[in-house]
Amino acid sequence: VVVRSPGRVNLIGEHTDYNEGFVLPAAINKEIFFALAPNGTDTLRFFSHDLGESAEFGLNGVSRSDIGWANYLLGVVAQLQGAGLEVRGFDLVFGGNVPIGAGLSSSAAVECGLAFALNHVFGLGLERFEMVKMAQRAEHAYAGVMCGIMDQFASMFGRRDHAVKLDCRSLAYEYYPLDMSGYRIVLCDTQVKHSLASSEYNTRRRECEQGVAILNKHYPEVRSLRDATLQMLERHQSEFDPVVYRRCRYVVSENGRVEEACGHLQRGEMEAFGERMYASHEGLQHDYEVSCPELDFLVDQSRGDEAVLGARMMGGGFGGCTINLVRTEQVERFTERMGRAYGQEYGVELKTYIADIVDGSSLAPQTVAAQ
Repeated sequence: VVVRSPGRVNLIGEHTDYNEGFVLPAAINKEIFFALAPNGTDTLRFFSHDLGESAEFGLNGVSRSDIGWANYLLGVVAQLQGAGLEVRGFDLVFGGNVPIGAGLSSSAAVECGLAFALNHVFGLGLERFEMVKMAQRAEHAYAGVMCGIMDQFASMFGRRDHAVKLDCRSLAYEYYPLDMSGYRIVLCDTQVKHSLASSEYNTRRRECEQGVAILNKHYPEVRSLRDATLQMLERHQSEFDPVVYRRCRYVVSENGRVEEACGHLQRGEMEAFGERMYASHEGLQHDYEVSCPELDFLVDQSRGDEAVLGARMMGGGFGGCTINLVRTEQVERFTERMGRAYGQEYGVELKTYIADIVDGSSLAPQTVAAQ
């Protein structure tokens, strides 16, 4: 069987997931492909096409290995076994074109793709949501990354030409049409990852929790920032550390922006949608303080360019990509101009990716045809 599993972009709704808020991701045509077949043994044989490396493991007693890339696969097998499902030995070759380290969720694509392929080959009868949760737990347990559920969800539940709004509390979701007939999504990769990322992520989570504790004394219904309003924050601003106040103001505002952005998509108001993207970046830059000079430079460069409807940093921050909504006929001029400016400022060749919105994990076309 051959399976494809996509990476994702998040159009708006950053750092809202662990605050039980809303996100608006979409699956993109940067994908990982899996060729998988049962081998009639008790052995798992993996080959990473992109790295040119192979690894072999016994099916009994699956545990974390010292081969980093293999852990994403082993974690999925362990989750299936832990659920009492029978996985037999198989051979796997996988590889693709999801850029590593650009914040497009290559790890989620790997986890979801393998779960989808094994479910299909061994007739495990799993629903998509079950596979999403197993893929997330695999990342927690085997890769050691305590990620939210958005990345795996977007990889599995993406729909062509649609964004999907996910409620990170209830896990209810809704599709919104993304009319990209005159536009393209262009990702500009800073190729930097500042070392602050992981420590600051944990700090932001704590700061949000501090804000919730203050509000909860006055409003018992506030269990997370999802339940808070800007009016509540303003009313009790004097009780907040100024930094904690700004963190909370960003999250509450960003949840509102996701709701507004969905309305713009429904009405086909792409320029208004782009304005929400810029507002999101300003909040991430000044209130949440997870941006960096390279990201801010790229967003600033896009402002005032008639080709661009909106831009913002995407992902955890301190590096990675900006996501830009660009008029189709001006994409080439835009990428050339941005590359020139970034090269002059930082002496680094800017990488750009043009992304189409595609379906989530599925059998690859050649497999469907063969069946």
